[in-house]
Amino acid sequence: MDGVLINSMPNHAVAWQRSMATFGIRMTADDAYATEGARGIDTIRNMVKQQQGKDITLEEAQAMYDVKTRFFGEMPKAEIMPGAYELMEKLHQEGFVMAVVTGSGQRPLINRLTTDFHPFITEDHITTAYDVQRGKPAPDPYLAGMKKCGTEPWETIVVENAPLGIQAGVAAQCFTIGVNTGPLPDEQLWQAGADLVVPSMTALCEMWNEECGMWNENSTEIK
Repeated sequence: MDGVLINSMPNHAVAWQRSMATFGIRMTADDAYATEGARGIDTIRNMVKQQQGKDITLEEAQAMYDVKTRFFGEMPKAEIMPGAYELMEKLHQEGFVMAVVTGSGQRPLINRLTTDFHPFITEDHITTAYDVQRGKPAPDPYLAGMKKCGTEPWETIVVENAPLGIQAGVAAQCFTIGVNTGPLPDEQLWQAGADLVVPSMTALCEMWNEECGMWNENSTEIK
C-alpha cells in the first residue's frame, strides 16, 4: 500500500519523527523508509529497546503507535502513486486476482483502498498488521494474503518498495518485484532479494505493456 499504491511514505516519515520525539525516541526519515513494511508496533519496540534499553509491552507499543497515527492523520492527503491505478486496471482486465499486504493498520488509509481502487481491491483481499503475529520481513503476511486469494507462491507476484517487504515476498517464495519509489538506493532492494527492480510504478506499467504485448504477438495461449 504505502509507497506502492499510495504515495504516503513522505507523510509517514514526518509522522514517525514527530510522534517518536514525544517519547524521547530519535527516528530519522531514513529510519522510517528502512523499517517500512514492518508492523508499527514491532518498529517501536525495537527502537525503544535500542535507544532506551528496555522492553515494552505490545499494549505500550500500540499506545505509542496510536500517537503516530494521530500525527499521520493531520498530514495532507497522500495521492495515488502515478501508474498504480493504470497497472491495476490492466491486471484486472487480464483476470489477475489482486490483494494488498501491508504492515500498516491505519484504518483511514485502508478504507481508501476499497474506494480509490474499486473494483480491483475488496476488503476480503486486504491483509494488515493485525492479521499476523509476525510482520515483514517474515513471510507470514504474504502467506496470509495468498490464503485469502486462494493462490500458491508460484502463482503469485509480489510488488514491493521496501527492503523488509521484499524479504517477506522472497521468504514466501514468490516472484518479487522491487519498485524504488523512495530515497533508498536500488542496491538495497537487490540485496533484499528482489527478482527485478524498476524505478517507478509507471515504469512497471509500461514494462508490463511491452512484455504482455510481445507475449500476445508470439503466443496463441497467453491472452
